[in-house]
Amino acid sequence: MRKEQSTNSINEKFLFGVCELNSAVNIISGRWKSQIVYSISEGNNRFNLLKKELPNISDQVLGRQLKELETHGILIRQNIPDTVPAGIMYVLTQKGIDLVPVLKDLCEWGKRYEGKEIKLPESNL
Repeated sequence: MRKEQSTNSINEKFLFGVCELNSAVNIISGRWKSQIVYSISEGNNRFNLLKKELPNISDQVLGRQLKELETHGILIRQNIPDTVPAGIMYVLTQKGIDLVPVLKDLCEWGKRYEGKEIKLPESNL
């Protein structure tokens, strides 16, 4: 946990207040979060299904990323009735459902500019 008066905490509060984009990027930042959200949207809604879809993620990291997405209201955990042992599935909230097309657009943007050098217009200075 970060100290309230630390420089990092103060800077984070400032950036989140300046533009909501900073807050949005903070929510989806992390190596696996966007792929987890996309995988759940495609029906991979149980821990083992996500592990199969994302074989390089460790159980600990997957659990932590799922918990963070739940904390931010992107998904919820639901018990699967009549399963022994008790099963859990992950369901996107409306906030998470609304995020999926944004992630797809970012993916397309990334494909378009991946590895390409961006040439800036020449300055008149």
